[in-house]
Amino acid sequence: MTIPFSNLTVLSIEQATTLPYLTLHLAQEGMRVIRVENPPRGDPNRWVGANVLGEEGMNAYFLPNNAGKEAITLNLACEEGKRLLHALVEKLPVDIFATNQRPKDYAKLGIDYETLRALRPELIWLGITGFGPDSNEAAYDPILQARTGFMDLTGEPDGTPLVFGLPMVDLGAGEHAYGQVMRALYLRERTGAGSRVDISMFQSAVSWMVSPIMLSKSFGQSVERRGNTHQFFAPVSVYPTQDGFVYIAVGNDKQWDAIVGTPEFGLLAREEYQRNAGRIAGIKTLEHEIREIMRAKTTKEWIAFLGGLGVPVSQVNTIRDVVADELVARNLVTAHDDRTDTTVHLPAPVVIPNYLHEQNLSMKFPPRLGEDNEGIFGALGYDAQELKKRGVV
Repeated sequence: MTIPFSNLTVLSIEQATTLPYLTLHLAQEGMRVIRVENPPRGDPNRWVGANVLGEEGMNAYFLPNNAGKEAITLNLACEEGKRLLHALVEKLPVDIFATNQRPKDYAKLGIDYETLRALRPELIWLGITGFGPDSNEAAYDPILQARTGFMDLTGEPDGTPLVFGLPMVDLGAGEHAYGQVMRALYLRERTGAGSRVDISMFQSAVSWMVSPIMLSKSFGQSVERRGNTHQFFAPVSVYPTQDGFVYIAVGNDKQWDAIVGTPEFGLLAREEYQRNAGRIAGIKTLEHEIREIMRAKTTKEWIAFLGGLGVPVSQVNTIRDVVADELVARNLVTAHDDRTDTTVHLPAPVVIPNYLHEQNLSMKFPPRLGEDNEGIFGALGYDAQELKKRGVV
């Protein structure tokens, strides 16, 4: 297999989730990814979650987004640290520079686009910020979920707004950044020129809100929390069974006809429910009636029954159920640590790159803080131990 990106080097001053999630994808494409952290504690995420390895700075929350990477430390508060960063950009050489520092720190740290472009004109420079390069406002995923309306759409109608179960703003901005980096690489291949890419986490999140924004702005329609139901289709919800829960999603009247054509649901074959609009109008009563019917069988029985009718249905899986699903289990990416005899398991990307296929779905274990200082700085003629004594790394 050919590995189209294996000759590219990424230097990333990264922390938290959104940028490490992007560079994880770049590492999975076969790029060399070097994460830069500030000594002595590095990325705060190193200290979050359970201490699963029994060592400092390698806690559980840090591990999943940092497989496949190298790690160095660099003190950019001192001039020698800045000069060393610039030497890395020139001499490695670096193809993609990325950071999720706040814009006010770009020039102070010597990582602004103009400075790095002067060193390497073909460089692709990427900055991920909360609200764009003109704002220094601090931003975390739940704050952005609140500000972009995600929470207004999540939860029960009569309950409080809820944060989504995953950091979707972080992950979404990382995915958008991945697309823009690939676009920049394509343009560089065609023109030879580097470029600047700025990703606003706020704008990234708002861009997903295609339907709610249009309905509100263009037609003045209210878009509100609906719990597990759907604004435009019914019945769509979670229903209790004898031994668990199933999610049913009836997407058209033909599927509804198939359901009410059975003895189990025959009492719902009423004129007011014949069309989707009628089912939406009578959703509260319809939901109650379906719940009473669904208690008569087990989850497994209902899945077989409704699936046989061509109605989309699923058990509401626990994460353990998901891990055991054959579709997931056969494509888990692994990273093994010989020092602690620990293996971490990651879900495969949506399309598995050639690099991961060639590596049999395995990656380098997430790096310890500064574990590659000697190798990377030494290759450029620097003494990592001497740099550490002077507080540069």
